[in-house]
Amino acid sequence: MRPLATTLGPIVLRSPLIAASGTVGSVVEFNETVDFSVYGAAVAKSVSPDEWPGRPSPRLAPAGTGMLNAIGIQNPGIGRWEEEIGPRLRGLDVPVWGSAVGQDPEDFAAVAEGLESTGVASIEVNLSCPNIEDGSLIALDADLSARVVEAVRRVTSLPIGAKLSPNSERITEVAAAVAGAGADWVVLTNTVWGAGIDIETRRPKLSAPIGGYSGPPLKPIALRCVWEVHRELASVPIIGCGGVATGADVVEFLLAGASAVAIGSTHFAEPRAGRRITRELKKYMDRHGVDGISDLVGATRPW
Repeated sequence: MRPLATTLGPIVLRSPLIAASGTVGSVVEFNETVDFSVYGAAVAKSVSPDEWPGRPSPRLAPAGTGMLNAIGIQNPGIGRWEEEIGPRLRGLDVPVWGSAVGQDPEDFAAVAEGLESTGVASIEVNLSCPNIEDGSLIALDADLSARVVEAVRRVTSLPIGAKLSPNSERITEVAAAVAGAGADWVVLTNTVWGAGIDIETRRPKLSAPIGGYSGPPLKPIALRCVWEVHRELASVPIIGCGGVATGADVVEFLLAGASAVAIGSTHFAEPRAGRRITRELKKYMDRHGVDGISDLVGATRPW
């Protein structure tokens, strides 16, 4: 039996698999659907300081083998989240990470304080959702991203991860900024900007009409981000995220430099994909004589 434990900054995960934010709700309501025992952690859907109603329909649409979404981070706000979700986290068989979102550093800090009070194991700082307010991304601005992480770091002693965007042309600069501001790892990446048009109605497929594109086609883009950041900032731990559907995808992200790998959109089609992906990962390790996850991290061979 090959050990699957991996180190991510200050913590050790029992598995390199992470259930990505936005795909398993608050984790609580998916506990009977998703087999969380095979994950190292599960990240709850992002929460804001106050209730956000989200965008009007339509806000989900298929796009080839991928998916478009412009949900608008619908959530009840941190106050209700503390009351309704927080007490139910303790009975889960997986470390739950909270996800904070907001419009400015003070918003993020307020949410982080609320999340910590519920007993989450870590806080993911969502700097990269492309469908809030005017569609601008904090993750495109290295200085603002650093200020957000600094604000969160001031109010919590929990481990912090910063979720960045593949839309950034300077993702290595942003990764360096958030790491310097106190992030223990970076998540690479979130969705990429995308759009679609229904040719019968001639309407955009999303009310936005631009939203986030996810699914298998995102993997090469996310892998490029992991590769670039790991090569320039080898000391910064990385969670790879984007288009993961198989054990082979997990191995690719590990080889590119990720220490853990998040599964996202795959959950919508196959809620228990984590168990299959774990089997495939173990088979790869057995076939290649890999003793542990750390032997794969950044182990790409040059030409």
